[in-house]
Amino acid sequence: MLSALTENVGDVARAIEQDIVLVARQGTRIVGAVRGITDGRMCHVGRLVVAPDMHRRGIGGRLLTAVELTASGSVDRFTLFTGNRSESNLSLYKRHGYEQAHSHPLSPEVTLVHWEKLA
Repeated sequence: MLSALTENVGDVARAIEQDIVLVARQGTRIVGAVRGITDGRMCHVGRLVVAPDMHRRGIGGRLLTAVELTASGSVDRFTLFTGNRSESNLSLYKRHGYEQAHSHPLSPEVTLVHWEKLA
């Protein structure tokens, strides 16, 4: 199992200032979020999350599309990674045109799968 990603308030504030940070809302509630970090002509997509009770409603796909559209004028390629056992993530990325670039094991149980997509 992949360890949970943790951040402090300062990390989040820096991300908002420096990166693409998008949220999905239902009323005043944040139900999803995604980040895009541009590095030259590449955008690293990460921190794509959807509230557990909001899964299977298309929010993750819309967030992924939104971060791609936001960065599309300045990058040639998008990259991201997920764990090999994250079936819903793997399916989402395939549906959105990502192709597996490479993978590497983190442990005997977990392999990180890296994906890429041309802009």
